[in-house]
Amino acid sequence: MTDPSPTLPGVTTRAALAACALSLAVAGCGGESKPEAGGAPDPNDKRAIALACIRDEQGLEARLSGERAIQVDGPGGARIEFLLSGGEAEGRQFLGGAQNAEQIGSALLFVNQAGEEQLTKVETCLEDQ
Repeated sequence: MTDPSPTLPGVTTRAALAACALSLAVAGCGGESKPEAGGAPDPNDKRAIALACIRDEQGLEARLSGERAIQVDGPGGARIEFLLSGGEAEGRQFLGGAQNAEQIGSALLFVNQAGEEQLTKVETCLEDQ
């Protein structure tokens, strides 16, 4: 009769496979989609494309805010919230959840205290998508 307990090579192989799977899972996790240094943003990520445009092409200070937004030039600046579709953005406005926001495609641009020059630059980036 064979011994049912695992052998050392079998245990080592399973541990190595588990470690490999775990490292792949951790590598795939990430809270924010950011372009790598010198790399272009994912063409399917409208928020990353807009952020790159606002920072790199328009020269404004901007950062990701939460999972769906960009904050431009601090708390008083414009805020852009990205939704799944233009229909969702329109529906949110219709239901009163986006007062003082301009809908541009699937994005809602909240003006806050942003000046006209900043808004024009941000709108250019959003309209290019």
